[in-house]
Formats: sequence, structure tokens, C-alpha cells
Amino acid sequence: MTKNSAAIAERHTELVSISDGIATVEIAPAAGGAVASYRWWQDGSVVDWLRPADLAAISRRDAGAMACFPLVPYSNRIRDGRFAFAGRTIELPTGPDDPHHEHGHGWRRPWTVVRHEACSIVLRYRHAADSWPWNYEAEQAISLVDGQLGIAISLRNLSDTPMPAGFGLHPYFPSTPWAHVQAPVSGMWETDADILPTRHVLPPAGADPTTGFDVSETDFDTVFTGWARHIRISWPEHGRQLDIEAEAPLDFLVLYTPPGEPFFCAEPVSNITDAFNRVGEGGTGRIVLAPGQTRSASVRFTPSQAV
Repeated sequence: MTKNSAAIAERHTELVSISDGIATVEIAPAAGGAVASYRWWQDGSVVDWLRPADLAAISRRDAGAMACFPLVPYSNRIRDGRFAFAGRTIELPTGPDDPHHEHGHGWRRPWTVVRHEACSIVLRYRHAADSWPWNYEAEQAISLVDGQLGIAISLRNLSDTPMPAGFGLHPYFPSTPWAHVQAPVSGMWETDADILPTRHVLPPAGADPTTGFDVSETDFDTVFTGWARHIRISWPEHGRQLDIEAEAPLDFLVLYTPPGEPFFCAEPVSNITDAFNRVGEGGTGRIVLAPGQTRSASVRFTPSQAV
């Protein structure tokens, strides 16, 4: 077997796919239940609506290098991986590369395929209490209809005590010189050197998502508030546009636009960064799930392309 054929065989075993004849989505269950690619096939050419994972990312099961991964049981960072809830202090594992236990567990662990059909797939992750002292279950239902991608994500408390929670999606998009973002918002959180929130302020006048901005001219790693749960991303040099609509409680939008990188992120999430430590301020999005309670939301990605 040649090196190239071995790589293709490995990719095949790591991925499962769904297709509706217009779009194809590849999923990597072992890599945090992540989407590895979402693409249209047109006249023999490929249009990637999300940043596709390469063979190296797939083989090492690196969710952070995929097209989109799930955020459970919370989004973003918890300061020092520590917070208090219901009279107890929770301490999560941290390290030099992850000092605030970012994005919880789902993207770090394998997911199980519980149903797989031509145009849809359901993945499940079940967490047994450890340093996070609650059992819970998360599911993703990923589907394609007329080339449109839908991801429904849910979180259920399997413990016999209330559980603090949050969830969302972390999609990556191709960055181009003219990539443009427009999303109605009303505020944002300024951050410190650890990208943790310090002060709620108005969006910057020169790069307000409500009026729109070019990705190449910004440097965001920012939680925006008052989000209308709709964002439009356009790549005018390619005549492409992607509308993303989310359901409550995904009421916050994280924009990450690292300068010089070939990608950017626009993340529909239910909580602000460090929400569990800022609950006294209100409007953090922290959810408390009663025993047996489930919260869920769907995100719809609708592409369009100029003829």
C-alpha cells in the first residue's frame, strides 16, 4: 500500500459522511464529535463552507483543527478552571496550554454514532462525574436538506442534583482578503490578557458587527451580547454568502478573527466567557439544569452562491 493510499484508508476509517446530493458533510466521531468538512460539489469543483480538516488533523483526532466542534457543558473559559456552585467549589484540570479548562469536555472525548442515515446522523457523548461532579449526556443531530446544514445540540443532566451548564457550536470559516461579517448585536465584553471578561461596553464604532466589518481588518476574541441570533458571512470575491440562524438560548455570539490566519470563527453560544463566576452580574447566560432536564437548540447554515 502506498503512503497516499494508506492516508486515504485512514481518513475513511476516521470519518463518517452524510449527503443530500448537493452537499456532503464529513464527521469525525472520535475527534470530539466534530464536523470535519461541509462542502458543495458543483460541476466538478468543491466549495468549502467551513474550514475543512486536513489529513493530519483527522489522523491525530484534533477537534480544534476541524470544521466545527460542539461546546458542552459550557462555552469558552472558566477562570483558573475553578468556580463555586451550590455551596461547593469545583476545580477542573488545568495546565500551561489550558489554564482555564476551555470549552468543557465534548471536544476532548469520542462521541458515539447512535443513528446514521443518508442525510442525517445523531451522535452522543455521555459524561461520568469526575472533577466535573455531574453525570450528563449531550447529543448532536446533524442533517442536510437541499444543501443546507442543520445541527441540533442538546444537553441533559443525568445527576440527581442541579447542574450549571451552557452549550454551543464552534465553527471555523475560510478567511479571504474580502471576507465580511454582519450580525446585529448591542454590546460586547472587553477582556484581560487571559481573554476573560472585565467590562461590558458598546461595540467598537469602526468594527461594529451590526453594521458589518471585514475580517482582515479586525482582531476579535470577543463575546458579543444582544445578538439577534442571525449572522451573514460573505466572500464577495467568490460571490458566496452564508446565513447562519440559531435558536434560543444561543443568545451570545463569539467572534474570533486572528490576524494572518486562514480562518475565523463565529460561535453561537448560550453563555458568556467565565459565566459561572459572574452570575451575580446578570445576563451571563448560565443555565441550571434540574435533574433529568434537557436544554437544546438548533443552528442552521444556509449557503448561497451567485450564478
